[in-house]
Amino acid sequence: MPSWTDALRFAFQPVVNLTTGAVAALEILARPEAGDVLAQARRDPELDGRLAALAVRAAAQRETLLPLHVNVFAGTVADLGGLAALREAVRDVGRLPWEVTVDVGPPFTHVPHRALLEGVAALRAEGFRVCADGVGDGDVPLRLLVDLAPDLVKLDPSTLSRAASVRAMRTLCEGMGALLAVEGVETELQCAAAREAGAQLAQGDLFAPPSRLPAADVYVPALSAPVASPPPSGPPVRQFVRPAALLPASASAGRVRALLTGSPDVSGVLLVDAAGAPVRSVQRDRFLLSLSGRYGHALYADRPAARHGDRPRTVGVDATAWEVLDVLADGERSRTADDVAVVDGRGRCVGIVRLADLVRALAESRVEEAAALNPLTRLPGSDAITGEVDRRIAQGRGFALSWLDIDGFKQVNDGAGFAAGDELIREVGRSLERAASGATRVGHIGGDDFLVLADPDGLDLLASAVLDVPWAAGGRPVSLSLATVLCAAGSVADHRQAAASLAPLKKAAKALPGASWVIGRSGAPGHEVRRGARASASYGAARTGTGRHAEAESGRAAG
Repeated sequence: MPSWTDALRFAFQPVVNLTTGAVAALEILARPEAGDVLAQARRDPELDGRLAALAVRAAAQRETLLPLHVNVFAGTVADLGGLAALREAVRDVGRLPWEVTVDVGPPFTHVPHRALLEGVAALRAEGFRVCADGVGDGDVPLRLLVDLAPDLVKLDPSTLSRAASVRAMRTLCEGMGALLAVEGVETELQCAAAREAGAQLAQGDLFAPPSRLPAADVYVPALSAPVASPPPSGPPVRQFVRPAALLPASASAGRVRALLTGSPDVSGVLLVDAAGAPVRSVQRDRFLLSLSGRYGHALYADRPAARHGDRPRTVGVDATAWEVLDVLADGERSRTADDVAVVDGRGRCVGIVRLADLVRALAESRVEEAAALNPLTRLPGSDAITGEVDRRIAQGRGFALSWLDIDGFKQVNDGAGFAAGDELIREVGRSLERAASGATRVGHIGGDDFLVLADPDGLDLLASAVLDVPWAAGGRPVSLSLATVLCAAGSVADHRQAAASLAPLKKAAKALPGASWVIGRSGAPGHEVRRGARASASYGAARTGTGRHAEAESGRAAG
């Protein structure tokens, strides 16, 4: 009697890394040729788990080394016994759990959330990665999505026409430490929209449609310059992770050789212990060269491949591209081009990064930064500062945003000449740079205006460096005005609101004679005068809104 599995086929669709253009994983899709198995699986956790297990076994028959994505319903994960068959299949085919991502899909509405979170925790404890699938057109509550803390979020194709929602989800993913993928990409315009909105991964017919055989090649439109402004320390290494070729630490040299010769795109093999932590790194060219001698294969084929490996170079999954380069620079020069293993918080390998991908991305980011630098001071413009402001807001961090300019700069140019004025601007910019430390960012937004983004604790040193020194241009004394708004975590929604809070403080600082510094808080009335003598108490009362606050300010100014 024929079984329902006889009418079941599987298709493979690549998940593409939009930064590197490489295939990051394969999603295995069930394709029933008869019956309504998927509808039954939605109601039957055991059947759904069997489908996921069959998907893993189907991938094993294709001998793909790529990480896998298997689909299950949320109700199946909530049923702790529903994925027993999947666990067994992963063990039987020799896969490591962290090579398999469980794509948890809707419906979520009637699934007990506590049971679902317990099921996800159990999967994580075994090493499986978890993806929230179908977000954007499904029924997953935002609170539940945050509680799930998935490693990956896959957005429904409908979100591609709503770029704002993709950008918002990218911000949420950064806060959760997750990657963002967009499904159903069919055109180059959709691919460009996904990139511009901040998605790191994508899949769809544009790259390769689902097929019975894993795609050897995918089409990826030409990579443009990075669209998301990288943080000062460089883009996160998560963007560059490629699948790693993993074998047990006890693997023989012959087994490694068979893997390398059968997979020309694999640049090396990582030998991992029982917990998935890299213990030796086998680089392709050096290894094959060591076995290419007259008796090399006969001598070494049955011996442990670890003898031909090196100590692995590793970075954490939260590292930046610059940190990876530091790891490479600290080692032997002969290994500069070796792959670097990326490990999670438990030390398990989640993939590798290649030097070429990092160098290309960092070079492109530097070109973009250079194009945005002010030609006079070589400082970044307002976009770099406001972008960093938005990042700190998204991270829930407090900050201080300051504006600085030269008093009466037009008179400086008219009286001392534009060359003296330009030199004064350059010197002010250099002083700000010298005073900047840690996370402080200095920007030149044009003319004699500067923006400074800093942590609140470092403001006094910064202010002293530019306000407590004499300035002159062409022999004419010059003073500076500084205005600062303190933005506590959650007090402003974006850089525009922070700038709006700064505007009245700038006006108040300019109203004070000589070097001045006015400081206020976003959302709070009034301001404090840290430097400068008040021009008139009545003006101060008008600006701060209450005479009592004006008197307090006068006392602070006099002190």
